[in-house]
Amino acid sequence: MDTLKFLDLLEKIAVQDPYKMPLIPVYWGLDQKEISMMITKIRATLPQELKVAAATNRETDKILQAAEEDAEQMLASAHKEAERILAEATAEAERIRQAAILEQTNMVQQSEILKLSKAQSEEVRNAAEREASQMRRGAEKYAYDTLVQLEGVISKAMSTIDRGKQDLSRTEPTGDKPRPR
Repeated sequence: MDTLKFLDLLEKIAVQDPYKMPLIPVYWGLDQKEISMMITKIRATLPQELKVAAATNRETDKILQAAEEDAEQMLASAHKEAERILAEATAEAERIRQAAILEQTNMVQQSEILKLSKAQSEEVRNAAEREASQMRRGAEKYAYDTLVQLEGVISKAMSTIDRGKQDLSRTEPTGDKPRPR
């Protein structure tokens, strides 16, 4: 696939923008049309497998990019959901705490049941803390499950890439393996 990129670069430098060619005014005795024709002939003589590999590589890059975008969206969604759940838990805990304070104040006013009011107030506070803790754990579990799902999506994309590479290596007519990058 590097060959195709080099041909594109050569065409860009020598044909489309010849003034950027470094100090080679004659282009080895060829004019722009001749260079363009040679590049076209080179492309035409390239093996079909190289062209298929380049197309597969472009498609793989698109799949990877889409998977990364999906992953980012899922992660952002998970963060927003976790923040929303945490905000709800905090608001609920505060509401329960305020209710406990109000209840405690009312009970203090009733002197004969002062001990009972303190116990109930503490029980409500502990329940609020337990509930907030449970909601926090739920938010963390949701974020973890989302990350696991994201890992599966990326794993599928990697499997597709590996299958494509294996298919390409099996279709090589000379039996040579493609050069690793």
